[in-house]
Amino acid sequence: MQFLTFIGFTALVAIISYFKTRNTEESSSDGYFLGGRSLTAGVIAGSLLLTNLSTEQIVGLNGSSYQSGLSVMVWETLAAVAMVVTAMFLLPKYLKGGLTTVPGFLAERFDVTTKTLTSVLFLTGYVVVLLPVILYSGSLAISGMFDVPELLGVTHTESIWICVWGIGIIGSIYAVFGGLKAVAVSDSINAIGLLIGGILIPIFGLLMIGDGNLLDGLSILTTENPEKFKSMGGPTDPVPFYTIFTGMMLVQLFYWGTNQQIIQRALAAKDLKEGQKGLLLASFIKILGPIIVVLPGLIAFHIFQGNLESADSAYPMLVKKVLPTAWVGFFAAVLFGAILSSFNSVLNSSVTLFGIDVYKQHINKDAEEKTVVKYGKTFGVILAIASMFIAPLIANAGSLFDYLQEINGIYSIPILTIIVVGYLTKRVPAIAAKIGLVTGCLLYIVSQFFLQPYFVNNALDAAAEANITDAAELALIEAQAYPHFLDVMAILFVLNVLIMLIIGKIAPRKEAFVQEYTKQVDITPWKYTKQAGIAICVIVIGIYIYFA
Repeated sequence: MQFLTFIGFTALVAIISYFKTRNTEESSSDGYFLGGRSLTAGVIAGSLLLTNLSTEQIVGLNGSSYQSGLSVMVWETLAAVAMVVTAMFLLPKYLKGGLTTVPGFLAERFDVTTKTLTSVLFLTGYVVVLLPVILYSGSLAISGMFDVPELLGVTHTESIWICVWGIGIIGSIYAVFGGLKAVAVSDSINAIGLLIGGILIPIFGLLMIGDGNLLDGLSILTTENPEKFKSMGGPTDPVPFYTIFTGMMLVQLFYWGTNQQIIQRALAAKDLKEGQKGLLLASFIKILGPIIVVLPGLIAFHIFQGNLESADSAYPMLVKKVLPTAWVGFFAAVLFGAILSSFNSVLNSSVTLFGIDVYKQHINKDAEEKTVVKYGKTFGVILAIASMFIAPLIANAGSLFDYLQEINGIYSIPILTIIVVGYLTKRVPAIAAKIGLVTGCLLYIVSQFFLQPYFVNNALDAAAEANITDAAELALIEAQAYPHFLDVMAILFVLNVLIMLIIGKIAPRKEAFVQEYTKQVDITPWKYTKQAGIAICVIVIGIYIYFA
């Protein structure tokens, strides 16, 4: 019965998405890649939230809160501030230039080679990191909720492979053959179900803890686990509080303001007003995110007494434990929609980047729009298959969410650097952007894959020689042996900016860059943007003060 409910709801979303988008002009690159620039605020907000709110967030972040407590909510709450910044400052510039992709701006500001390098970085990050993490975390959730190993008589590893390929194939059909509008419509429908189902999980969990009383459950949870309810992370937590002021905000600005997978929704807005309203609505709802992606991990810690073998299994195990049997099929379908949403979004963005920034620019400059879309779809299929082979290998990568954020730093900070410098300066030349991209990637790789292991291993060896065996003391030694990866990001961001500015001083471009208004989109701002943005930032600060 649960499985039939799952299939029924998933099929319903697919049918609605088809009829809502069957008139989309697929032979037009604008119609396919940006849904004809017709998305409204509600669709943008729903699509943004579900693109982000997938299993790498739900499973990964709840796993982190199970392990480390409330301090990991910074990934959600600070996102609201980054979305406000994007709505107020970045989106007007994007729409003024009529951009289809973020790297498209870099071609105007610097040169085509810079744009291509950036697109290749995005695509590499998507296929090696983001798509496999989405597939693996989604498979972990679906396999756990339906107990696929027992259902099919296979091992846990085999069940992950089966789920990865099932999700990947269905997601590819949505993203590659439906275009952005099909993805956005299905996102909006699933977003409603996910918000309802996501809120029900902690409610049922608290009812179980409180023996039928919600408030008693919350009281017991906070009273018996006070160490888990601190908004400010310590030095051994995944996100120490001070990193909010170093690399955390940079990561959030990259993700919400420059990451093609996310910003493509706002680029598809019918005008700037709708884009800003969509971003701000999503940012307000994002403040409530910890209820779905942090609180269940804390509840799981209490219910299972911290005895689960893997922190990342906390959410699937909690759903199975607290959700009434009749609801499991529906919630699995909604969660499946969230998995597809993120997978679809990344894949559609990849198709867009390849079709416009690689194929049209370098392979076939005279290609018709229909041909660009065709080869973009072909590339999307290849990318999806590659990610399906990589995904099951992530099982040994440690914490899903920490792995995702740390590895993303290879390309996120270099790209953010050249976009920020590109917008805030007028004479920094193209060579500075290329050097910034290369040095940013190489220095981060050297830092995290060579220097960090070296210093951490030396510190732990010294601790072993001193007969230090206490787990808490060893964790502190390890944390202090080398800067946190968010600190490394901040250091490299500043270093890259300085390098680019020095090059701009020594060899400036001959003519100052001036962005022209293409008039493709009405860029009249929403009149309440500033007031709404300030209110959201005040709420975020208030939450931190309350839990501190």
